[in-house]
Amino acid sequence: MHDRFMQAALAEAGKAFKKEEVPVGCVAVKEGRIIARAHNLRETNADPLAHAEILCMKKAARKLGGWYLHKVVLYSTLEPCLMCAGAMIHARIKDIVFGASDPKAGASKVLKKYSVNVTKGVRKEECRRILKDFFRSLRKK
Repeated sequence: MHDRFMQAALAEAGKAFKKEEVPVGCVAVKEGRIIARAHNLRETNADPLAHAEILCMKKAARKLGGWYLHKVVLYSTLEPCLMCAGAMIHARIKDIVFGASDPKAGASKVLKKYSVNVTKGVRKEECRRILKDFFRSLRKK
């Protein structure tokens, strides 16, 4: 089950890559159905808060008609940063599944302290590869 939803998050990351955004994608799942999808749009929107996870939670909240996302599982291609982790805590997200770890900015330890269930490493190599390919392409420019 995790593979299918992470594949959808990877598809979102691919959209970000095509827009020359850092390729991070996220999907929100409730009761086995994707209710929201998003990818990084920081460059496109000139917005430092336009991380895939933040945008996805906003879409999920609109779809559900409220900010309380306790029955939503987030799937992200990259370990959430501190800002996104804080937003997840405040939205009452109980489960986050991510692919690639982020040794510098990852905040999964913070999520665990707030009793968020963290599953890491789902489709890890694919999630890492899209990031490596993106930064390699930037260095070539």
